[in-house]
Amino acid sequence: MSSTQQSSSTKKQTLFIASLIILWYSSNIGVLLLNKFLLSNYGFRFPIFLTMCHMSACAFLSYVSIVFMKLVPLQPIKSRPQFLKIATLSVVFCGSVVGGNISLRYLPVSFNQAVGATTPFFTALFAYFMTFKREAWVTYAALVPVVAGVVIASGVCSFFSVFLDLLVI
Repeated sequence: MSSTQQSSSTKKQTLFIASLIILWYSSNIGVLLLNKFLLSNYGFRFPIFLTMCHMSACAFLSYVSIVFMKLVPLQPIKSRPQFLKIATLSVVFCGSVVGGNISLRYLPVSFNQAVGATTPFFTALFAYFMTFKREAWVTYAALVPVVAGVVIASGVCSFFSVFLDLLVI
């Protein structure tokens, strides 16, 4: 393969990956804003049903992309313990999405996302307490600006919220 063909192949792969990232990012923002609109502005009162619709669409689209589009190979479940681990992860993830959808009725999207941004910090913290294994110091150091940013963003958001409330009174 010539260097021109390799360069062209690398550019196509980079463009494909960039497109996937943009699609993922856009769809996440769209789903979040639509959920917020439905749950708080439109008066839809069924966050668990909304989560069920979300999960059903994800399962259907995943099936289509695996079976028909063959984006990734089909991986059969090999044992009962593997099935139980997958089922547990599914229940926890579904509970997380339900909790996020319920919170959208009461919280601004910005605060919801700020709380979500603390996930890496709490993941590292809980992983340490559950396994007693430490990560490299760089991992913990990288979490400091994330948590500091969330604290600053939450503080600024709270400040302006209180300030605007005072202006209305």
